[in-house]
Amino acid sequence: MKKKYSIKEILNKNIYFLNKEIFVEGWIKSFHHSIFIILNDGSTVKNLQVVLPKNFDKNIVKKITVGSSVKITGIVKKSIGSKQFVELKLSNIFFYTSVPSDILQKSILQPKKHSLEKIRENAHLRFQTKIFSCVMRIRNYISFSVHKFFQKKNFFYLHTPIITTSDCEGSGKMFRITTLNIIKENDYKTLSNDFFKKKTYLSVSGQLEAESAIIGLGKVYTFGPVFRAENSNTTRHLSEFWMIEPEIAFSSLKESIDLAEKLLKFIINYVLKYCIEDLLFLDENTKKCNKGKKKFIVERLKHIYKTPFHKISYTESINILKKEIEKKNIKFSYPIFWGVDLQSEHEQYITNIYFNNTPVIIFDYPSSIKAFYMRVNDYNEKTVSSMDILFPEIGEIVGGSQREERYEFLLKKIKKLNIDENTLWWYLDTRRFGSVPHSGFGLGFDRLVQFITGMNNIRDVIPFPRTPGNAEF
Repeated sequence: MKKKYSIKEILNKNIYFLNKEIFVEGWIKSFHHSIFIILNDGSTVKNLQVVLPKNFDKNIVKKITVGSSVKITGIVKKSIGSKQFVELKLSNIFFYTSVPSDILQKSILQPKKHSLEKIRENAHLRFQTKIFSCVMRIRNYISFSVHKFFQKKNFFYLHTPIITTSDCEGSGKMFRITTLNIIKENDYKTLSNDFFKKKTYLSVSGQLEAESAIIGLGKVYTFGPVFRAENSNTTRHLSEFWMIEPEIAFSSLKESIDLAEKLLKFIINYVLKYCIEDLLFLDENTKKCNKGKKKFIVERLKHIYKTPFHKISYTESINILKKEIEKKNIKFSYPIFWGVDLQSEHEQYITNIYFNNTPVIIFDYPSSIKAFYMRVNDYNEKTVSSMDILFPEIGEIVGGSQREERYEFLLKKIKKLNIDENTLWWYLDTRRFGSVPHSGFGLGFDRLVQFITGMNNIRDVIPFPRTPGNAEF
């Protein structure tokens, strides 16, 4: 029985396969001169050229159309052409599906260039496009590298609930879950008829649950979907996205900063090692490669990996922006003063211009603009022990802090912000039973994929994007 191989195996070990009879399965990408089938099976960005024998059955030739799924048996031969080292001399072809030409002409699979917007409208078919398949393969390797990194460092992978009663970030912009036809706010009789008999939402973070797990496990990380009901229709926001959230017992903010930088560099190095073909293809075929460099994406990743991240306090970042405004007469849409939450334009200026496209870690933000669980600094009660990591062009990619381990301080902050103590009773309870200094952060997985692949729109780095007004497929 002939053995099945992937196209990636055949092309990577081309000498080994010479003159061997094998079979491959995949989708026809193009058909040239009625003799050359270009085949791909999703295992690699590269295609396998299949050569039809002379006087091949014309009835079968008519069925060979782009998008058709086939099983091809043949002998691997050294290619006469210069574009590939080996090719497959066809001896038999079996069609799983033959796509009629009239249907093909109405789809994004027809062999012509389509805009990413058009491809996005057909998300159920875009896995068959080269750009999107490249992005998805890279996304897979990034996912695997995350687990590899944490497992090597003896973290435990924790599954936290998607359905929650608490808003970790305090934003209030969450998706409500209910089995009732009509939701009446503050109607407790109505709530008693609801499925969970209380208000429940889709989670925006697994952090609070992860914090309870470290009091016993020491080091944990979560990696799963989270949801935000913000009406942000931008190229950097999704309503459903993925987060990586490690938590470390007996640690300070510094340890989380060091861990986050090491994680990001580990992922980037891993992708450079295992996804170079896909990265190079994206380098040649995405709009972000118009900066005078043939390998912009690859060179940028190498730069990030080799260069230490800049570290500045929030106060220093405000002073930098003020000096730049005065010195260069820069106009920002949003004002700059101590206590303001940095906007995207401020973050981009710091990373892209001031620090010349290098990641920047900003720490010790004002407590007034940060979440309730962040630890108040001993040296200045107006600030909290927090940090954000900003990446060029993307902006904030990591947000973290040392958590408030002191019961009295945490309770005081919860009361000050009018957060319901009854909802967070269990979280407060963790400060009574074995609480320790601890810290952690959240890494926006999709934004990281966007940065690594060089895609302009975050909707193009997730299989089926969920955004305001859009929940197709």
